[in-house]
Amino acid sequence: MSVLVTGANGFLGRNVVRALAEAGQDQIRCLVRPGSDASAIESIKGVSILRGTLTNPADCGRAVSEADEVYHLASGVAGAAADMFANSVVGTRNLLDAMAARKSPPRLIHCSSFGVYGVAALPGKAVVDEQTPLEPHPEKRDVYSHSKLRQEQLVWDYREKHGIPTVVLRPGVIYGPGGGAMSGRIGINLFGLFLFIGRGNLLPLSYVTNCADAFVSAGGGRAPDGETYNVVDGDIITAREFLRQYRRKVQRVPYIPVPWLVTKAATSVLERYVAYSKGQLPPVFTHYKVASVWKGQRFSNDKLVGLGWNQRVSTEDGLRAHFEHLAA
Repeated sequence: MSVLVTGANGFLGRNVVRALAEAGQDQIRCLVRPGSDASAIESIKGVSILRGTLTNPADCGRAVSEADEVYHLASGVAGAAADMFANSVVGTRNLLDAMAARKSPPRLIHCSSFGVYGVAALPGKAVVDEQTPLEPHPEKRDVYSHSKLRQEQLVWDYREKHGIPTVVLRPGVIYGPGGGAMSGRIGINLFGLFLFIGRGNLLPLSYVTNCADAFVSAGGGRAPDGETYNVVDGDIITAREFLRQYRRKVQRVPYIPVPWLVTKAATSVLERYVAYSKGQLPPVFTHYKVASVWKGQRFSNDKLVGLGWNQRVSTEDGLRAHFEHLAA
C-alpha cells in the first residue's frame, strides 16, 4: 500500500512518517515544500520526497496520483489570518479536489484539533469527547481554531459529496522535543506579563510519539469510515504542575496567578474598553475565549483506546524529554 503524508516535514509529520515506517509501511510519499530541509525524514527507509505545495493544484494532483491512503497533517499554525486560512482551507480544498478526481478516491486520515469543539457553553468539569458539539462561534475564538474548524468542515463536505473515505483525529496539545515550549492553555502573555490562568485545569496533552501512534492506529483501514477520535494521553497533568516543572527545569519565568472569577471580571472590563475605544485594543482576551480554554474541562480518549491505541510514552517520561530539550 502506498501512502501520502502532507505536512510531513513538520513537528507531528516527522513523527508520523517514522511511526509509519516502524509499523512496516514501505511506500511513504512525503509532500515537502520546495527549498525546505527534509533531512529528518528523507533517510527513513521507504520514504520518497515530493517537492510541492498544497496551494498548487498541479502539485496536489501529482501527490495523490498513486496514493491508497492520505495522512493530511498540513495546516497553517501561525502568521496572518489570510495566510493561515490559505494554508489550512485553500490547500485542503486543492488536495480534496485532486482526491475526488480519481475514479476510486484514496482513504483520508485527517488531522483536526481540539480547537474545533464548542466548549464555551459547557459547564465546568464537563467531559469533552467525540460527541461534544463543534464550535458555533469560531469568529470569537483564535484564528487557528477558526481555520481548523473550516478545514474539518470541508473534509466532511467532500466525504458526503464525493464519497472520500474519511477518518478524523483531533489532537489536544501536542508536545515534545522540537515542539512549542508552553501551551496557551497554561496562560497568556499580556502587555509583558505572563498571566497564569490555567491553574488547576487539566491539560489535554499528547506526547508527539503517542500522537503519531494514534494516526498509525487509525490507518490501514483499522478505523471505520466516518469516525472521529480524540487524541489525548491518559495520564495528563494540570497546568499548575506543568508550569511548576517548567520553572524548575527550564526557566524561572515570572508569573501572576489569576483566579477564574478575576479572569471573568477582567474580560468584562477589557471587552467594555474594546467597545469604548472602537477597537483600538484588539479583543484578544474575551469572556468567550476564556470560557473556551480555561473553564476546567476534562477529556476522554476512550474511543481511541477502543481502536487499539495505547500510550507508549508516559507523561512523566514525555515531560522529562520535553524539558530537557528546552533546557539544552
